[in-house]
Amino acid sequence: MAGLMYQLFESSTLLTLGLYHLICTTRNFLKSPQSYSAKPFHPFSFSSNLRLKYLPLYLLIVCLFIAFLHQSFISSDPDPLLKGRTPVHRFTTLHSAAVLFLFFILSVSLLLSESTSLLPLPSDLFFAFASALFFLQYSVSTAAASVQTSDLQAKCDSLSARVSSLASLMCLILACHPKLFIAEVGLGAALCLQGLWELQTGLSLYVEAFIPEGCHKLLDVVSGVEGSTKCDLDESRLRAVAILDLVFVVHAMFVVIIVMLTYALVAKTVGMKRLGSYEALPTNAADSNHIQMKALTGTQA
Repeated sequence: MAGLMYQLFESSTLLTLGLYHLICTTRNFLKSPQSYSAKPFHPFSFSSNLRLKYLPLYLLIVCLFIAFLHQSFISSDPDPLLKGRTPVHRFTTLHSAAVLFLFFILSVSLLLSESTSLLPLPSDLFFAFASALFFLQYSVSTAAASVQTSDLQAKCDSLSARVSSLASLMCLILACHPKLFIAEVGLGAALCLQGLWELQTGLSLYVEAFIPEGCHKLLDVVSGVEGSTKCDLDESRLRAVAILDLVFVVHAMFVVIIVMLTYALVAKTVGMKRLGSYEALPTNAADSNHIQMKALTGTQA
């Protein structure tokens, strides 16, 4: 139960962060397409209260600290499903806790850079650091998948690693090309996809109704950490892996729909400002006819 609650917490945090990033990115782009530039943090501009300006950063820092504490505490939990038993589980969770702590430091640094003059770092440097941290997260998920004997947990970790690699690529592109709107949208979409997949991981591993047919939870795993679901037959295992691949594609399609709806709703609210648009000359019909008559007279002469 604790594992499922943490997956729900992680999913809601990532999904909220991704949606907020998508809305703010689209809003800034539509307001001024020519002067648009990617930002690692978008102030909370939906309220006139200045105290709420850095509210998203405060919430992100708190969530990262909670996730860091959780990974640090569960590193001492025994898990007979992992090769090497407790030492391997301890090192993989401590690796994950270290990456979360680095994200926590990056968020605190971003808050200091935005709210004070103590750390005036440019935005491209923050994106470069974020790219490196997402790549570390990719390596953590890949390493966790390689030591899992639970095929469902290994598959979930490997798919999560792919999303982390996508987020790392988007941050690297933004560090080099901060005016590339599609890259910042891709970063927000990657966060949303990661949040949805964390939810799916929790459901597929800990909720009986969502566990694929032929697989079951192991009753001897008391804490339920790191993959308490096992498939007995190879046919059931391959079927479960194929189902997870299909569900991942469905989540990706759902994220595409979220991006399209977000863009449409924000464009309707803010108003579309396309590059290269023009307005008709403010002349009435009489002036236009007068100009045409003078042109004809000059031609005849």
